[in-house]
Amino acid sequence: MSLNKDGSYTGFIKVQLKLVRPVSVPATKRVPSLQAGRPHPQGVKRRTSFYLPKGTVKHLHILSHTRASEVIDALLRKFTVIDNPRKFALFERSEKDEQVYLRKLGDDEQPLRLRLLAGPSEKVLSFILKENETGEVNWDAFTLPELHNFLRILQREEEEHVRRLRHRYARCRQKMQEALATLTPG
Repeated sequence: MSLNKDGSYTGFIKVQLKLVRPVSVPATKRVPSLQAGRPHPQGVKRRTSFYLPKGTVKHLHILSHTRASEVIDALLRKFTVIDNPRKFALFERSEKDEQVYLRKLGDDEQPLRLRLLAGPSEKVLSFILKENETGEVNWDAFTLPELHNFLRILQREEEEHVRRLRHRYARCRQKMQEALATLTPG
């Protein structure tokens, strides 16, 4: 780390990327259209998705006042990830008494400052980029095509569920009618 004349400082932090889901990057190859000779509509962005290799680590040179949200943006830019940064969160990892603790950093926390306060040991403090698991779905973080795809999936699931219920009640109705037919009137 080095101290600047204005009292701020710069230094490196090491961030391990532990992403379970694939990330989206701009497509490198031109995707042929379904109808030959017809160009893609303006504004359609081509993307491809892949999984980052396990154990991917990135060192970032940042300022003392760089916020966690800015670190996430910088990491995504380094890997040319075009997913919404709100899909990710920066975590602080620490070990104490052979126990590992993870804490999600707030958007305004300053990772380099935390690194300086913790000292050089990575057991005391390290940083991990993971998916932002809030328990709630942040629908704003998805693109319109992704949202339409979710709706199609939900529609199919609903139709399948309704089909099963109708089949089940049709069997019940049939069994009741058979039972009524075998009864002799009174």
